[in-house]
Amino acid sequence: MKVAILGGGVIGVTSAWYLAQAGHEVTVIDRQPGPALETSFANAGEISPGYASPWAAPGIPAKAARWLFMQHAPLIVRPRPDAAMLRWIAAMLGNCNARAYAVNKRRMVRLAEFSRDRLIALRQFTGIHYDERSLGTLQLFREQKQLDGIGKDVKVLEADGVPFEVLDRAGCLAAEPGLANSAVPIAGGLRLPHDETGDCFKFTNALMALAAERGVTFLWNRGIDRLVAEGGRITHVATDAGDVVADAYLVAMGSYSPLLLAPLGIRLPVYPVKGYSITAPILDESRAPVSTLLDESYKVAITRLGDRIRVGGMAELSGYSKDLPPARRRTLEYSVGSLFPQAGDLAGATFWSGLRPMTPDSTPVIGATKLPNLFLNTGHGTLGWTMACGSGHVIADLIGGRRPEIETGDLSIARYA
Repeated sequence: MKVAILGGGVIGVTSAWYLAQAGHEVTVIDRQPGPALETSFANAGEISPGYASPWAAPGIPAKAARWLFMQHAPLIVRPRPDAAMLRWIAAMLGNCNARAYAVNKRRMVRLAEFSRDRLIALRQFTGIHYDERSLGTLQLFREQKQLDGIGKDVKVLEADGVPFEVLDRAGCLAAEPGLANSAVPIAGGLRLPHDETGDCFKFTNALMALAAERGVTFLWNRGIDRLVAEGGRITHVATDAGDVVADAYLVAMGSYSPLLLAPLGIRLPVYPVKGYSITAPILDESRAPVSTLLDESYKVAITRLGDRIRVGGMAELSGYSKDLPPARRRTLEYSVGSLFPQAGDLAGATFWSGLRPMTPDSTPVIGATKLPNLFLNTGHGTLGWTMACGSGHVIADLIGGRRPEIETGDLSIARYA
């Protein structure tokens, strides 16, 4: 079968790999000159299945109201006349209850755990390298009330059999020795020892090269104008360099997926939630993180990537803006600088922003649509890197007519009907 994939980020490239492995003839189309140059380029770097949690949770509306007035706010809203933003916020608030949280987290962890296993298998099969480490993730709580509030997450981890450790301050320092140089109060932490880290950009480029060796065609610098449907099916992709015809079409365009699907009468509730990162060269390894630390107070992830420290986080609702306000950089610098002082060259760090494709329930949209040859693999939010291999494996099975190894019925767009 000929399959055209729209989007060359980590989701599109992993989908291409697994489709090619299944024997399909695959073409990837992207407007950029190479893979992973948008949201996949400089994300936080953690592969954290156990921390796959919905943003919509009990208590979030009250927390969000407080965050808006913090100096180093994890949430920023730039009001704009945007009906899509308002619909997304309303739907997200509708998921801020205990029942929805439990349902959403369980299916997110299911996909994320499967994805981590697929990544390990892929690494063993190909020998691929991407500054990978398998040293776990530490969620750090500066305040006791944060530590006291982890009960609902622990219950889900226990139910799904995910190993975890609840640590006191000494345990946090044992996991991340660089914290010994910090003056920040540390109430404790929740550590997932099986989590991993790695550079998503390096991974996607390396996998693209391997996929190309196996016959996948990559069409870079191709603007995608529209999907053309006739007779209830997609007939071709119209691009700025001509049409591309296939038997099946997969939309993996992240935050831009809803814009492509709207003319087909498909309303995909994905909205761009902007995140920021800085990447700093390490100055002192003894002060640097050894893996990933999640700073719960500021919703910032601090990750060791080879000889660099990647610091990423925040959630900004500002449409498709990609500007780089200095205040966002100061928040990232404050988080890493207070926890790992003098570990990295913050003055020499690069500053970046990306648009995370978020659904109101934080679960990606993977599966078929009302058009029989049109499929979706998008809406992964902050977890595209964590869920990439599992999502690619699942969609390759669904397109090929095979039954996936995990339950996927609750991942499709039909859940929003």
